[in-house]
Amino acid sequence: MLIGYARTSTAEQLAGLEAQQRQLVATGCTKVFSERVSSVAVRDQLDLALEFVREGDALVVARLDRLARSTTDLLSIVSTLERKGVALRVLDFGGSEMDTKSPSGRMLLTMFAAVAEFERSIMLARQREGIAKAKGEGRYRGRAPTARAKAQDVRALAQTGVGASAIAAKLSISRASVYRILANQSGAAA
Repeated sequence: MLIGYARTSTAEQLAGLEAQQRQLVATGCTKVFSERVSSVAVRDQLDLALEFVREGDALVVARLDRLARSTTDLLSIVSTLERKGVALRVLDFGGSEMDTKSPSGRMLLTMFAAVAEFERSIMLARQREGIAKAKGEGRYRGRAPTARAKAQDVRALAQTGVGASAIAAKLSISRASVYRILANQSGAAA
């Protein structure tokens, strides 16, 4: 059985998520787990996919960067899959498809994961440099705070007895933001 996993980092990348889902279904995946979450966050759907797969199955991803956050993370996922007798297929692996059933596939996977992790660290360093330059020129203000705009809603829900976790989930903000808003009764919030 082919089991698909699709992920994008933000809610704004819906088109990318839908494209991955279409690609996985076209490949023959009978079940697709998908989520819109950063690779550094808890990936509940990935955990469910890893729990769902059985011996003889293959976990299929469109691209390697949609699966793991680092080489160590990738190797941990592959190790989990191997213990369960499950292969990993990467559909877009440098212009071809890759499968971890073969020793050469496993070696290539490890090498490409290391290169991808290196590229990401270089990109983040460049991003930090660009932000520092923009700040120095007074052109960078950072991202718009999402929780501040929802402070009234947080307080209203809290007054009706809704808990912080439920408020955070309902409004798509962090629990920490909920607590900051509730702690600041004057109206200014996180």
